[in-house]
Amino acid sequence: MSTQDTEDRREYYRIDDQIALQIRLPGSQKEEDSLLFSLLGDLHLLEYEAQPLLRSVSESDRALSSYLKMINKRIDLLGQVLAHNLLEAIGPPRQVSLSESSLAFIDETTYPLGTLLSLKIVLLPQGFGLHVDARVIEHRDTASGRQTVTVFENLSDATRQILARHILHKQALQRRLALQPSHSE
Repeated sequence: MSTQDTEDRREYYRIDDQIALQIRLPGSQKEEDSLLFSLLGDLHLLEYEAQPLLRSVSESDRALSSYLKMINKRIDLLGQVLAHNLLEAIGPPRQVSLSESSLAFIDETTYPLGTLLSLKIVLLPQGFGLHVDARVIEHRDTASGRQTVTVFENLSDATRQILARHILHKQALQRRLALQPSHSE
């Protein structure tokens, strides 16, 4: 890995997270997206694209903005139910290390360095469904098993923004939990 790649990877925050993850080789028969997975991805992409419009409406009509935010919350709740159903097809959540540019995970299969993987990711608890390509760049032996380190390829801006928002949300939640006084005192 070049020094530039290492520097690029360190530009992004990294979190330990639990996500649903399905790993496929591109072109495999089971690579097709399910209708439910595609629907979740489209819902979140539309939400990302609608954010500037909602800010614009907020500036001119607060009542309409509040109403639209309420509708958005209702759609998010439906999306969470759909994501719960999707987890049955993709599999249970697993522990990963996630950034805007990469993903590291433990899997029973060791993929050769340079292998391109087709990943279906469901970010929890929101249920964001993302389909990304990732290239295997490293393997690490850990106490939990052999960790595969990948770097995302050809991410759209929308997908990168969804990852960034998810990571920032998780970091803020972790900080809030760390600041709360212990109930055992």
